Amino acid sequence: MNPRKDYPLGGKKHKTPSPHVTWRIMSQKKIFLVFVAISTVSLLLHHGVHFSWTMEAFHLGCPSLRTHLSSSLKPKHTNVAFLKTHKTASTTMQNLLFRFAERNNLTVALPVQACGHQFCYPRTFNAHLVHPHTLPPNVVTSHMRFNRAEMQHLMPNDTIYVTILREPGSMFESLFSYYNQYCQSFKRVPNGSLEAFLNEPWRYYRPDEKDSMYARNTLTFDLGGDKDRPAADVAVYARAFVAETERVFSLVMIAEYFDESLVLLRHLLSWDLDDVLYVKLNMRMSGSKHSLSPGLPAKIRAWNALDARLYDHFNASLWRQLTALGPACVAREVRLLRRAQERLVRGCFGGRLPQLRSAAQIKNKELRPWQPSAKVDIVGYDLPTNTNATRPGSLAHELCLKLIMPEVQYTRVLLRSQSLRYRRSYPLRSPQPQPQQPIRSVLPRHQQVGIQQMHREALPPGPGPASGLTATPRPAGTQSRATRVGLRSSGPQRQTP
Repeated sequence: MNPRKDYPLGGKKHKTPSPHVTWRIMSQKKIFLVFVAISTVSLLLHHGVHFSWTMEAFHLGCPSLRTHLSSSLKPKHTNVAFLKTHKTASTTMQNLLFRFAERNNLTVALPVQACGHQFCYPRTFNAHLVHPHTLPPNVVTSHMRFNRAEMQHLMPNDTIYVTILREPGSMFESLFSYYNQYCQSFKRVPNGSLEAFLNEPWRYYRPDEKDSMYARNTLTFDLGGDKDRPAADVAVYARAFVAETERVFSLVMIAEYFDESLVLLRHLLSWDLDDVLYVKLNMRMSGSKHSLSPGLPAKIRAWNALDARLYDHFNASLWRQLTALGPACVAREVRLLRRAQERLVRGCFGGRLPQLRSAAQIKNKELRPWQPSAKVDIVGYDLPTNTNATRPGSLAHELCLKLIMPEVQYTRVLLRSQSLRYRRSYPLRSPQPQPQQPIRSVLPRHQQVGIQQMHREALPPGPGPASGLTATPRPAGTQSRATRVGLRSSGPQRQTP
């Protein structure tokens, strides 16, 4: 019997390919696989994934990072609201966000000029306080007293909310030092003694007094809460307030673990390593800092009980999230972040950061930090000579300059550039001035001096009043709900105690 012969469905006998054909098919497969590999790497790089950094962490065997590797193909999340709290390293975080917005051609919501560089803090935020040339925004990061409803009207629906807290003891010492000459609750204390204030806080503190928010539960106030709850109600109120804060904010960073917080932020927003590089800003000279004597931290926590409960809850929450990523993975990412910052500093400043200097020693006025009083020395940086950062007009110069630029000057520069972009985008619109009442500034006097003049010089003349609350008409179909709500009225603004 003849062996069985297999035929294809067409009825024709199957022919074995020749060695030459087999070699050609295998070569084509190899070329295809190489092409796929190259395309995949190119796609990863196109989407901003620092492949080597991610793969280093990936090899540690972290499930969370394996998931992140695939999710990194998603575009970066660019709608971000950062609640800038006081004396919490938030200026450093603001600078990071300003630079990210500029690199990605995003719009940053900035205050109308009557408010200076803050959204008329301590007034509760509303969208009328946003400069019309900075609408509709992708990013908001200037000081405000948080108002959830107004922020949700202003920002896109997919906005991710982030804020930062600091350990109450060190934060209150910083507040007392920084605002000692302007907050009346601090100013009336004999010899500017923090110990004296904490021994008898109600002797000096007036809840409804100007600037009282710096003297008690400042974090709670910044987040929109009631800083002066009765002692019997603190525990119940704190639980509800913490729960509400957790519902709104996807990430609450902790200043003492800034780099670890940035690891979580980078994962949350699908950002690159380069997007979270920073230099510390708005620091006090060591002589302006005071160590806390034994017993004072406990008194600070008791006086700021709401802030203490906020911090304890979100510090624990941060570490639960870091544990979920894996301690080894987090430590590796932090090391990689710091190495990248060292490379950036070498590229900008020729090896290491410039020496910290007092404002009087800084030659470049764009780099002089604002000084709260003669008793507190806020230090900054000056550009060294003969480095990439000293070649005006170069991209390196702009990058390095803005990396160390203080908040007031950067806000002014950003408002100018966004106003120019606004006018270029709508060259045919006709000015429509409307009657309006100016916003009465509620900035403390120490912040009004000099800052308003700086902002008046910053903004090129635009259509209608510079601090106007009515938007110039935009092309049909482009006006967002944020724009409409933010500028719906020009009536008097409600004062917040």
